[in-house]
Amino acid sequence: MTTTLGLLQGTLEFLILRTLTWGPMHGFAVARWIQTITDDALEIEEGALYPALHRMERRGWIAAEWGTTENNRRAKYYELTRQGRQQLRQEEHTWKRYVAAVSKIMAASRS
Repeated sequence: MTTTLGLLQGTLEFLILRTLTWGPMHGFAVARWIQTITDDALEIEEGALYPALHRMERRGWIAAEWGTTENNRRAKYYELTRQGRQQLRQEEHTWKRYVAAVSKIMAASRS
């Protein structure tokens, strides 16, 4: 039985930016990639995904263009902008510091 994990606040945008480094994707493909790469541990709900994509587009981190999916459906394809790549670098730095700090706490033993 697989249990999906909840996302920490602010995580979704980072995950989307990181996912789009693999190339332009439509929203469903972004969610599917995250779910697949995390072995179903993270499942992104549409109600969170699309508002995040629109917010990121307004901020200039991603650009969108209409295209056709592999199933011949019309969909918006998102890709990173230069500003989005810069934001991703900043967020990666922050996440690495966060993970290192939490790892230290998890590794600490009581004397």
